[in-house]
Amino acid sequence: MGIAHKIARTAALLLVMSLYAWPVSAVTVPGLYSVEVPVASSQPDDLAQGYADGLGRVFVRVSGSSDVLDLEGVQALLDDAESLLQSYQYLRSEENGNRLRMAFGAVGVNNALASVNAPVWGANRPLTLAWIAVESGGSRTLLHKSSDSGSASPWLEAFTRAAEDRGLPITLPPEEFAGRRELMSDIWGQFTSNVRAASENLNHDLMSLVRVSRSGGEWRAGWVFDGMSLEGPEQSVTAASPQALADAVVGRWADAFAERYAVAGSDVGESPQVDIVVHGIEGLEGYGQANRVLKNLSPVQSAGATATSNGRVTIRVTFSGEIEQLKRYIALDSRLVPLSDAEVSSLPAETEAGDASTTASGPQAEPAENAAPPAFLIAPGTDTSSGQMFAYDNLLAGQDEAEQAFESLYQVLHYRWQPVPVVQDEDAE
Repeated sequence: MGIAHKIARTAALLLVMSLYAWPVSAVTVPGLYSVEVPVASSQPDDLAQGYADGLGRVFVRVSGSSDVLDLEGVQALLDDAESLLQSYQYLRSEENGNRLRMAFGAVGVNNALASVNAPVWGANRPLTLAWIAVESGGSRTLLHKSSDSGSASPWLEAFTRAAEDRGLPITLPPEEFAGRRELMSDIWGQFTSNVRAASENLNHDLMSLVRVSRSGGEWRAGWVFDGMSLEGPEQSVTAASPQALADAVVGRWADAFAERYAVAGSDVGESPQVDIVVHGIEGLEGYGQANRVLKNLSPVQSAGATATSNGRVTIRVTFSGEIEQLKRYIALDSRLVPLSDAEVSSLPAETEAGDASTTASGPQAEPAENAAPPAFLIAPGTDTSSGQMFAYDNLLAGQDEAEQAFESLYQVLHYRWQPVPVVQDEDAE
């Protein structure tokens, strides 16, 4: 499927989503290309096996499908995994055993997938609000982020690990909903209207009602979706353990979303593009200076604005090499100050309605006044000593910007424009 068709379909979906009460919550998953795997030792052969295992996991996340590992040519890529490696750390632990923590180059991985005609799913992904009710020992429990006791604990861990493995942003309802029996009944009966009403102030792109119960000698999960035109009859899977069941559920979700949003390998261009949002821009002069700074960087082939809104401008940059190399070049100019993950997550949501510098058609999604922040299965800044290396960052965006984000293969970068360099030099503008 071509890019133009996907863009048109994405725009239509976003327009449909704007008719609902909840805000659009495109989410950036920055850890897609980082992974940690067990290894036998630090000997070259064991490290090579660790590189291949890690790259295989990254291929699954970035393609959106576990079937990617069966494609012709993938094994050759895995055998040469070290060529795509940017950094690694060998970890020794009596508790967790020897492990290898790695980061692969995003551009290299995407091009490798494209070389075997595999799809590539970008870092900006729809956020799923999961209402998961677990029946065990005659009682039902609602999973929420702070669950830490009873039968819910292994299930929370299982869904967290499954979300990490597939790079799927999943948010859970706050703890305050755990004691609402009427909601539990609706989730179990998969009646979406009341649950939708309860979800109005919770950021998400779509929600899923999931019921988990024992079925014979196995666990069964059944779910329905609400939103993004994914409504339909119940889907279900069975598995022997909580982790296997969570893997199956989240795997089915990831497959469905990737089929909709992933770019065909043939559409992955040789020159990557990334959207850079520069905050604190005042007028055309400020934009001109920021644009010239980016254009003059060695890796940059072209740069131009795609959207402006309330003192910020989105500049689409075409570059060569790896994205981390581009970021290092940007860091050489003190006028562009990178925003931390926490700063990006705390940015106020904006819409383009009434902004003369942008145009849009159709109704715009207004953010709820008291919208609760997303309670991710793994929150930004989480200590990942358990081996889970994801932090989900909320990409707060207007309707047009969210559409652009879904089109991009790479994480949106945020910077603050500081007109006067912190360290003045003769060449500074």
